[in-house]
Amino acid sequence: MADPITWIAGHLINARQAVAFTGAGISTESGIPDFRSPGGVWTRYQPVYYDEFLDDHEARVRYWRMKRAGYADFAHALPNVGHRLLAQWEAAGRLKGVITQNIDGLHRDAGSRNVLELHGTQRLVECISCEHREDASRHFEISPESDEVPRCPNCRDWLKPAVVMFGQPMPEDVLQEAWRLAGEADLFLAIGSSLVVEPAASLPVEAKRCGSALVIINRDPTPLDRIADVVLRRPIGESLVTIDEEMCRILQRPATSL
Repeated sequence: MADPITWIAGHLINARQAVAFTGAGISTESGIPDFRSPGGVWTRYQPVYYDEFLDDHEARVRYWRMKRAGYADFAHALPNVGHRLLAQWEAAGRLKGVITQNIDGLHRDAGSRNVLELHGTQRLVECISCEHREDASRHFEISPESDEVPRCPNCRDWLKPAVVMFGQPMPEDVLQEAWRLAGEADLFLAIGSSLVVEPAASLPVEAKRCGSALVIINRDPTPLDRIADVVLRRPIGESLVTIDEEMCRILQRPATSL
């Protein structure tokens, strides 16, 4: 094989259906901690399952406290070079879209248009009964110690962040579209994901099964490294910048301005 960066750049240039799949690792470079890492929100708060949220007010209070405690990590985060490059590759027609496990909204902030948020978004809250959704910020800016659980202005049932909770299924339409993109991909870039959370972790497997080349860029080893065509264990922003520079060199174009 050629140099891995040259290999990825060449495949990205020639791909007709390149897809990016991102996890928490791409957003840590924007200052958002991986919730599963030591000291992350999930290590400090007891998880609340969706059926608990529906049935038990104390569980609702605990859940909102946890989400408010983690909101500071999101509130002022900005897209980093990795987010921006993926958006620019999509705008240039090199990337069909981004499938993400992240709830931070940074892909959309960076300018990506075709974004499938498998686990929802922390930018909105939603009613558990009706289809009402609204901006989340005013609900998160309350003290994490508050017992307040907001209610829907339409039907007066409970509001929750528009994210997929433990025990809650992913949105079926989003998941089906993600499977379609994976199945049609000829280059699948798995970026910053541990590739252990199902069913999302099976998307790279589906892409590979359907004939796609698979690239994994992640700090730590993953269970799917053995089936990947290329594995990079380097910082994500640095890796994507290097790939972009190599594409520009191959195409004899000026370097991307970021």
